[in-house]
Amino acid sequence: MELCKLVLLLLTVMTVAEAIWMELPTSGTKCLSEDIHTNVVVLADYSVIGDEEHAQANVVPTISVKVTSPFGNNLHHKENVTHGQFAFTTTEAGNYLACFWMDNHAPGAKAVTIGIDWKMGISAKDWESVARKDKIEGVELELVKLEGIVQAIHENLEYLKDREAQMREENEKTNSRVAWLSIMSLGICIAAAVLQVFYLKNFFRKKKLI
Repeated sequence: MELCKLVLLLLTVMTVAEAIWMELPTSGTKCLSEDIHTNVVVLADYSVIGDEEHAQANVVPTISVKVTSPFGNNLHHKENVTHGQFAFTTTEAGNYLACFWMDNHAPGAKAVTIGIDWKMGISAKDWESVARKDKIEGVELELVKLEGIVQAIHENLEYLKDREAQMREENEKTNSRVAWLSIMSLGICIAAAVLQVFYLKNFFRKKKLI
């Protein structure tokens, strides 16, 4: 019984998606970023949430959306829309950026609120299709979900391990450069001191002070 509770709790935690409401100003751009490793499925729905003022005017503001990869590749770009969806599988590790801005910059225009439902990895998988395709249900389906969650956790740990190794390598390189710079600075100071001593010694000899 306790094992079942633990499994259900783990499934609940891992299948939670990021639901965000964001106010979009009449000018300027607002962006969301997410650090994602490779081979992760990303699925997001976005829509303009109209308020009473827009409803009374019978006008729904339109927005533009652009999603880019860490290397600047364009993954999704739409203009003059009130809602939409983008989906992709990551091929680059790093920060993926989703930017939103309003199309109407007329004087007196009002800011709008947009809703974003962002899902990644195991959360973005269509389990109903998997169940129909493999003809599984109930406990067997939950076990398949649990297997996917364990795999996702393993991949995340491997990604974090790789990132930690990269950061450690960068830190070691930086420390090595700082050490060499310190040695060079010390050598230059010693050389300057020695030259200064010889200069002063010759100067005093010429003045017959020593």
